[in-house]
Amino acid sequence: MKIYDKLVRDKIPEIIKADGKQCDVEIASAEEKYILLENKLKEEVNEFLEDKNLEELADVMEVLFGLADSLGYSEDDLLKARDKKKEDRGGFKDGIVLKSVK
Repeated sequence: MKIYDKLVRDKIPEIIKADGKQCDVEIASAEEKYILLENKLKEEVNEFLEDKNLEELADVMEVLFGLADSLGYSEDDLLKARDKKKEDRGGFKDGIVLKSVK
Protein backbone atom coordinates (compact mmCIF):
# COMPACT_ATOMS: atom_id res chain seq x y z
CA MET A 1 0.00 0.00 0.00
CA LYS A 2 1.36 3.40 -1.02
CA ILE A 3 0.59 6.44 1.18
CA TYR A 4 0.08 9.79 -0.57
CA ASP A 5 -1.66 12.12 1.90
CA LYS A 6 -1.93 14.91 -0.68
CA LEU A 7 -4.60 16.81 -2.56
CA VAL A 8 -5.63 15.20 -5.85
CA ARG A 9 -8.00 16.12 -8.65
CA ASP A 10 -11.67 15.41 -7.98
CA LYS A 11 -11.99 12.42 -10.34
CA ILE A 12 -8.87 10.56 -9.15
CA PRO A 13 -10.78 8.25 -6.73
CA GLU A 14 -13.13 7.22 -9.59
CA ILE A 15 -10.17 6.56 -11.87
CA ILE A 16 -8.47 4.41 -9.20
CA LYS A 17 -11.67 2.40 -8.64
CA ALA A 18 -12.16 1.93 -12.40
CA ASP A 19 -8.65 0.47 -12.46
CA GLY A 20 -9.82 -2.20 -9.98
CA LYS A 21 -8.03 -0.73 -6.97
CA GLN A 22 -9.26 0.68 -3.68
CA CYS A 23 -8.35 3.98 -2.08
CA ASP A 24 -9.05 5.82 1.14
CA VAL A 25 -9.96 9.49 0.90
CA GLU A 26 -11.18 12.26 3.15
CA ILE A 27 -12.56 15.71 2.45
CA ALA A 28 -10.36 18.52 3.72
CA SER A 29 -11.80 21.41 5.72
CA ALA A 30 -11.60 24.84 4.08
CA GLU A 31 -8.48 25.69 6.09
CA GLU A 32 -6.80 22.37 5.32
CA LYS A 33 -7.76 22.65 1.66
CA TYR A 34 -6.05 26.03 1.34
CA ILE A 35 -2.82 24.71 2.86
CA LEU A 36 -2.99 21.61 0.65
CA LEU A 37 -3.51 23.82 -2.41
CA GLU A 38 -0.42 25.87 -1.51
CA ASN A 39 1.56 22.64 -1.23
CA LYS A 40 0.08 21.42 -4.51
CA LEU A 41 1.11 24.67 -6.20
CA LYS A 42 4.73 24.09 -5.16
CA GLU A 43 4.53 20.48 -6.41
CA GLU A 44 3.03 21.44 -9.76
CA VAL A 45 5.45 24.34 -10.32
CA ASN A 46 8.37 22.01 -9.63
CA GLU A 47 6.95 19.45 -12.06
CA PHE A 48 6.58 22.16 -14.71
CA LEU A 49 10.12 23.40 -14.14
CA GLU A 50 11.37 19.83 -14.57
CA ASP A 51 9.27 18.80 -17.58
CA LYS A 52 8.47 22.18 -19.20
CA ASN A 53 5.34 21.03 -21.02
CA LEU A 54 1.85 22.41 -21.55
CA GLU A 55 0.16 19.69 -19.47
CA GLU A 56 2.20 20.58 -16.37
CA LEU A 57 1.51 24.26 -16.99
CA ALA A 58 -2.22 23.46 -17.14
CA ASP A 59 -1.88 21.72 -13.76
CA VAL A 60 -0.39 24.91 -12.31
CA MET A 61 -3.32 26.88 -13.70
CA GLU A 62 -5.86 24.46 -12.20
CA VAL A 63 -4.26 24.86 -8.77
CA LEU A 64 -4.37 28.65 -9.17
CA PHE A 65 -8.09 28.40 -9.93
CA GLY A 66 -8.50 26.27 -6.80
CA LEU A 67 -6.66 28.84 -4.68
CA ALA A 68 -8.80 31.63 -6.11
CA ASP A 69 -11.93 29.63 -5.23
CA SER A 70 -10.64 29.10 -1.68
CA LEU A 71 -10.25 32.86 -1.36
CA GLY A 72 -13.82 33.43 -2.61
CA TYR A 73 -12.99 34.35 -6.22
CA SER A 74 -14.15 32.67 -9.42
CA GLU A 75 -11.97 31.59 -12.32
CA ASP A 76 -13.41 34.55 -14.21
CA ASP A 77 -12.44 36.92 -11.37
CA LEU A 78 -8.86 35.65 -11.55
CA LEU A 79 -8.70 35.99 -15.33
CA LYS A 80 -10.17 39.51 -15.17
CA ALA A 81 -7.59 40.52 -12.53
CA ARG A 82 -4.86 39.12 -14.78
CA ASP A 83 -6.23 41.03 -17.79
CA LYS A 84 -6.42 44.30 -15.82
CA LYS A 85 -2.88 43.93 -14.54
CA LYS A 86 -1.66 43.06 -18.03
CA GLU A 87 -3.44 46.12 -19.45
CA ASP A 88 -2.03 48.42 -16.74
CA ARG A 89 1.52 47.02 -16.46
CA GLY A 90 1.97 44.73 -19.46
CA GLY A 91 2.78 41.06 -19.68
CA PHE A 92 6.07 39.19 -19.95
CA LYS A 93 6.21 38.54 -23.71
CA ASP A 94 8.97 41.02 -24.56
CA GLY A 95 11.53 39.60 -22.13
CA ILE A 96 12.42 42.96 -20.63
CA VAL A 97 15.02 42.71 -17.86
CA LEU A 98 15.20 45.73 -15.55
CA LYS A 99 18.86 46.21 -14.70
CA SER A 100 18.72 49.38 -12.59
CA VAL A 101 16.81 52.57 -11.90
CA LYS A 102 18.65 55.89 -11.33
